[in-house]
Amino acid sequence: MGKSRRTIPEELLLLALDPTTGTTAQPQSLDLGLAGAQLVELALAGRIAPDGDRIAVVHPRPTGDPTLDSALELLRRRGSPVRAVHWIGGPRLGLRQTYLAHLERCGMVHAVPGQMCGVLPTTRYQATDSAVSREIRSRLDSAIRTGVPPDPRTAALAALAHSVGLGKHLYPGNEGRSSRSRLRDLIRYDPMGGLVAHAVMDVQNGVAAQPKRPPAQAQRTVGHGTMARVG
Repeated sequence: MGKSRRTIPEELLLLALDPTTGTTAQPQSLDLGLAGAQLVELALAGRIAPDGDRIAVVHPRPTGDPTLDSALELLRRRGSPVRAVHWIGGPRLGLRQTYLAHLERCGMVHAVPGQMCGVLPTTRYQATDSAVSREIRSRLDSAIRTGVPPDPRTAALAALAHSVGLGKHLYPGNEGRSSRSRLRDLIRYDPMGGLVAHAVMDVQNGVAAQPKRPPAQAQRTVGHGTMARVG
């Protein structure tokens, strides 16, 4: 994979970056969105494919992008398809900081050190080329405004932006209500993006943490109670 084209995780992070404050909107859910965006990018690169609600590695060859290849290798080591909701909700938080450092190395953002309350050190990030962020935003605006089905990358980006709650950051207030609704509707134009976006929302709603109900045949009576045997 060449670096002439920005990846969906990079674009999602740039969308979330506030040019005024140098911070990211929706920081907690953004980690989940970035994990999902990696899946979409790997699918577009032909490395993984959906298998129902699961993700299967179909071509383990590295993409050349170190952050994506790390995710691809972790998926490969699973040995069998993994549910998207379990992958996104897995213990890989911190992707936001990983991608900020990645964008800084690529020269797409630069770090601005500062202090909070005059004591605690902080780091804010500014895009090095605001035209890039405007172009990403313009693609979403165009898809929302025209109603023309967007390309798969833009559709997936819109789905992920909606799933992590960026709609209220991009289109705030009552005047942005219709745009937020249309942003949500773009989810239907990319099946993989839709699968991942719904998984991101399920994780936030606690669906991934809910244990599966054991099948009836796996239950056996012990004493006066019932014990479920987990396979």
